Amino acid sequence: MLKAFDMSLKGQLFWIRLGFLLLLLAIWEWSARFWVDPMFLSPASKVISNLPTLLSKPGLWSALSVLVLELLVAFLGSVLIGTILGLAVGLRASSRKQLLPIVLLLYGTPQITILPIIMLMVGVGFGSKVTFGITHGMFPLILSICSSLQNINPIYLKTGLSLGANKWQTFRWILLPAILPNFFNGIRLSLVASLLGVLLAELFASSSGIGFFTRQFTESFDPTALFGLILIVVLISVGANALLSSLQIQMSRKR
Repeated sequence: MLKAFDMSLKGQLFWIRLGFLLLLLAIWEWSARFWVDPMFLSPASKVISNLPTLLSKPGLWSALSVLVLELLVAFLGSVLIGTILGLAVGLRASSRKQLLPIVLLLYGTPQITILPIIMLMVGVGFGSKVTFGITHGMFPLILSICSSLQNINPIYLKTGLSLGANKWQTFRWILLPAILPNFFNGIRLSLVASLLGVLLAELFASSSGIGFFTRQFTESFDPTALFGLILIVVLISVGANALLSSLQIQMSRKR
């Protein structure tokens, strides 16, 4: 009975999401046709029908593949660095008290201001885009891990110690289950933030790739191609998020 209820709820959520998506597309279509100047916004139907033409442009597939590679490396770097720093800051109350304000200060700093420094240090190219993606993506994960560790009931830790649990057993059976839900939420936020960082670096620190095509379509007032490119990037992000969501479900079942 519970399984049938769960399937029914998932079906309702699917139709709600589909209806919301169709509503957004309808608003986009109506706005482009009757409200916004066509020089700045193309109808959704025109953008979607133009996708095959857009994808046939020389160099676009190469630019998309480079974007996916940059996103993958930046995301993995964000997860690795964010997890290490999150545990280093969050495992001890003294560390949280001393280091968490510094993390929050750095997170609150507009990241675009450090892009010139990154370009000076690693140059204009793959390295600067990946580095900028990491600086965007690691902070949500650090804060998610710190928040999870901070909210653990001290009674669980005292119980583990009274039963003779060592540090590894305490981490494996008490800390890790407490971290895991927020950890996956953090890495999904990290993915989006990493993509933002990579795209910003593409725009300001690249003479090719997606940034080049974005500037080209913008400067030539080609909203059909521009919104088509944005739609492709959105689909990449949604697909990656769906994979992470599926992984989260599988890991939650194994727990």
